Amino acid sequence: MITAIVLIKAEPASIVKTATRLAGIEGVSQVYSVSGEWDLVAIVEVTDYEGVASVVTEHISTVPGLKSTQTLTAFRAYSKKDLEQLEAWGYELSTV
Repeated sequence: MITAIVLIKAEPASIVKTATRLAGIEGVSQVYSVSGEWDLVAIVEVTDYEGVASVVTEHISTVPGLKSTQTLTAFRAYSKKDLEQLEAWGYELSTV
């Protein structure tokens, strides 16, 4: 599974409508409204890099109300559950 995080700046008046449209795109698993420099964050989960390219350039980019996007491709995912499993398998994890 390939995961990409798409940071989105949207027209203020259309954030809710834009988020709803993004959430309906196949390959977009979640959409969050956020504070800060970006207005929305879309999580893309697909089986290959071609899928990322298709979802981002052919589908997300055509949603009305978008001002700009930045796409980040995830290399690895770390979660508390994953770290606990590694420790259970005997890996020693240093604390930060």
